[in-house]
Amino acid sequence: MANPSPGNSITLRVAAPSSFTATSELAAAVGAAGAAITALDVTESHHDTLVVDVTCNTTDDDHAARVKDALNALDGVTVQHVSDRTFLMHLGGKLEVVPKVALRNRDDLSRAYTPGVARVCLAIAEDPAAARNLTVKRNTIAVLTDGSAVLGLGNIGPAAALPVMEGKAALFKQFANVDAWPVCLDTQDTEEIIMIAKAMAPVYGGINLEDIAAPRCFEIEKRLRDELDIPVFHDDQHGTAIVTLAALHNALRVVDKKLPEVRIVVSGVGAAGSAIIQLLKAQGAQHIVAAGRSGAIHSGEQYDDEHRAWIAANTNEEGFAGTLHEAMAGADVFIGVSAPHVIGEEQVAAMAENAIVFAMANPTPEIDPVIASKHAAVVATGRSDFPNQINNVLAFPGFFRGLLDAGASDITPEMLVAAADAIANRVADDELNASYIIPSVFDPHVAADVAAAVAGAAHAARAL
Repeated sequence: MANPSPGNSITLRVAAPSSFTATSELAAAVGAAGAAITALDVTESHHDTLVVDVTCNTTDDDHAARVKDALNALDGVTVQHVSDRTFLMHLGGKLEVVPKVALRNRDDLSRAYTPGVARVCLAIAEDPAAARNLTVKRNTIAVLTDGSAVLGLGNIGPAAALPVMEGKAALFKQFANVDAWPVCLDTQDTEEIIMIAKAMAPVYGGINLEDIAAPRCFEIEKRLRDELDIPVFHDDQHGTAIVTLAALHNALRVVDKKLPEVRIVVSGVGAAGSAIIQLLKAQGAQHIVAAGRSGAIHSGEQYDDEHRAWIAANTNEEGFAGTLHEAMAGADVFIGVSAPHVIGEEQVAAMAENAIVFAMANPTPEIDPVIASKHAAVVATGRSDFPNQINNVLAFPGFFRGLLDAGASDITPEMLVAAADAIANRVADDELNASYIIPSVFDPHVAADVAAAVAGAAHAARAL
């Protein structure tokens, strides 16, 4: 998909002959090379030379190199330096620790640290539950990964996963004022991960599991939920399921179809696909066919993976055993949480009238959304540079805000549904259309609405 993206933004410092047309010629060359200019700043102006910073979005490193070559090809123009704005943002990391209390003098120090802190330690030793109010535990979660399934990049390990976990922690703080810290483990052994998570749990009010490969992620989440007294949330599963349900609820309103009646094809039966299917089933979806790499999951096959076995037993009642492409014929909804370019225009054209396509593989969707829009009534992706971004940022910050506010120790299906409803309801009736089925991640009300809904569900569960 050759669309310039802010994720591949560069700034080129260019020396050019001074003239009335210099900047327009630079802009024209960048545009002819297929990049999107976002800023053009003259940093130096001399009698015979201009130094100009040209900032533009490109598609990838090769495209950036072509933009540089296009500028160098202009008469008298020299590209002095190229800065990658994404790498500049990550220099030194994206997080810092800032004290919440002033340490201005000896009195402050005596309360924050020794000798006064000993009194707080003894209070917690006497009543461990007091740690929730007297320490960072009240507002802090761990973003825990083993680096085995990072974005669409695969098993790149804990060090390479750290920028993603830092970003996740920054989003928690930005959108819901939740303090989060990346915990990237140099092990992919299930028992070791569980042991480490349990050992560090006293510090945290919750754990957000992130980018852990299936099926290991299922076992880790289940065990930690059973063995810890703090909520454990696997965002790749349940965060994705929440935002998918919210988006589908509104997309079906646009095309005037009902969830129990539509035929849904899900591409991908890993963590996200399994959780989406379970939540859709719980909300009344009756006709789901899920497909993995080898085709449709059906009851005629035996599956060692308990999650695929559950899908086989609870979906595809007709026993369809064909390919993903074959399954899409006549389908009302396609939900992709799999891999780039697994479907094409022909498959979308074969879907039912007023079809819905959610191509959510990141960073490259299952189909180019521009192509899908030729035939589908509603198209959504996980990307920010197309309409209808189905993004977990809509869910996880507010979800944990609600858990922490309620002092919740577990996560229930009712919380997931409440969060999805809160997100869907942020799109007003008079705003809803094929290009706007889900609110922006920058809508300041989303996290607060999700937090209130989740906290309400937690209090209701406690009252039972």
